[in-house]
Order: sequence, then C-alpha cells, then structure tokens
Amino acid sequence: MKSILLVEDDPLLIDIYSQKMGKAGFKVESAKSGQEALKFLKDKKPDLLILDIVLPEMEGWSILKTVKEDPKFQDLKVIILSNLGEREAVEKGLRLGAMKYLIKAHYTPSEVVDEIKGVLK
Repeated sequence: MKSILLVEDDPLLIDIYSQKMGKAGFKVESAKSGQEALKFLKDKKPDLLILDIVLPEMEGWSILKTVKEDPKFQDLKVIILSNLGEREAVEKGLRLGAMKYLIKAHYTPSEVVDEIKGVLK
C-alpha cells in the first residue's frame, strides 16, 4: 500500500482528501503545519508528499526546498495542491522539484486522486 503525507491546514480538506485517498487504497497521514510535516519526515518516508503552500509556521516553499536538498528525499515524489494559481507560483513549484502543481479550485477530490494514481504508477 502506497503511503501519502498530506500537508494541509484546513481540517475539512484534510478529511475530504484523506477519505478519497483512503478509498482509493492509499495510506494517508496528515500534517497541519510545516513543522509537523518536517517532524513526520524525520522518522518516515512516504511514497508521496502532497503539499499546500500557505501554511502556519512555515510555507510549503520552505518544506519543498528542505526536502529536495536532503539526499534521503531526492526521489520523494511531491505534488503541490494549493489555491495559489498565479503562473509564477506554478513555475516556482515545478522548478523547486514538484512533479505536479494542482490548483485546488480546478480539481475535484476525485480528480486529485486520479492525478495521484498517475504520479505513483
């Protein structure tokens, strides 16, 4: 079973995405802040990191940069799932190492799961 760490600060979205991903056969754990995400990653390495950008304590950009600079996580797949939809943000996310940049408003939770399946094939 593939494991996913969902980094998202909205409890409703955590619930919705976790349920959808769980039904699709993924083991989902969540972190509500950047610090919580980094603490989780010290002990475990998920198959996929789904990362929001606007988070308390630490932006998703910092998490992505930290993860991609750590040799332990060079091959960690990352999908950014954010409401930041400006072209600059999308380009920055991909440049920093994310495989995909999904704008929340443009994808239903089911479509997000389809994107996850594509990345984890």
